[in-house]
Amino acid sequence: MLAGLPLWANVLVFLVSAGLVWAAGTRLAYFADAIARRTGLGQAAIGVLLLGGITSLPEIAVTGAASWGGDAALAVNNLLGGFAMQVVILAFADATFGRAALTSTIPNPIVLLQGVLGILLVALIAAGIGTGDMAFLGAGFWTWGIFGAFLYALRLVTAAEGRPAWQVIGQPPAPELGEAEPEVERSARRLALSTAAAAAVIFVAGYALARASEALAEQTGLGSSLFGAVFVAIATSLPEISTVLAAIRLGRHVMATSDILGTNLFDIALIFLVDLIYAGDPVLNEVGAFSQVAAMLGITVTGVFVVGMIERRDPAIRGIGLDSLIVGAAYLGGLGLLFHLR
Repeated sequence: MLAGLPLWANVLVFLVSAGLVWAAGTRLAYFADAIARRTGLGQAAIGVLLLGGITSLPEIAVTGAASWGGDAALAVNNLLGGFAMQVVILAFADATFGRAALTSTIPNPIVLLQGVLGILLVALIAAGIGTGDMAFLGAGFWTWGIFGAFLYALRLVTAAEGRPAWQVIGQPPAPELGEAEPEVERSARRLALSTAAAAAVIFVAGYALARASEALAEQTGLGSSLFGAVFVAIATSLPEISTVLAAIRLGRHVMATSDILGTNLFDIALIFLVDLIYAGDPVLNEVGAFSQVAAMLGITVTGVFVVGMIERRDPAIRGIGLDSLIVGAAYLGGLGLLFHLR
């Protein structure tokens, strides 16, 4: 529908939707912080279950519509491109933090677990693309296996919350927590309704944002593979950007990082949904080298951040962690490869 609108109209839809998503994502971080304070749930659990699930809503809408419309490349590359793009958000958040490497303030084994599980899930995607898939009960063997691995990963993360198997020795001082807004703390009922309203805005405005991006890409002549891996991925990552920056301002660094790594787990699981909806062959058979490179880019940037969280003495250059700078450089290099393969 938006493809029939003039360029200026799609730009207007894009800007208005982006503003709504940004505002709702920012408020969502405050609501999540209030829920954590009220319930006593850990930052990692809130990040992966609440923020990760809600900020994945635009990806659900976009990939569902793209797979229903028969555009497997757009659906898959949006998810794989978003996986890498969302890790870059942490590098951007590191730059806004500006006092030390962000990874040096996250001595949490559960966040490390999320990062490693995300790498394993994306590696399964790359393997499935390389070897090919076979249809089984409406999807492919590989995507059934990936969905099963996601459910097990979610069980591992939630079971580890509050009772990690090991602890970091010599933890750095915890970041100073910001004060919750008084109106956010008033009542549990209002908090639940506000969280649901923010989720609804993110879902609807995020979908409109991605559709406007698709129309703009068609009007500018970009291919669906590059467009899905970069432009739609950026558009659907706006909720994560706003929630992460708000969480950083609140001093909830673990929650911010868990939001990104948790969203990535959900996004990879969505490839199973794409496979179920797509009417053709198993969806991993419809993509190729471009998607494999996008997957490897996600593995690379996530691996760099996991190393930074393990090493924890990462030097900061002008207030930005060295790992964040490496992630930014690797992402730009990966975009160059993807542009060549488009």
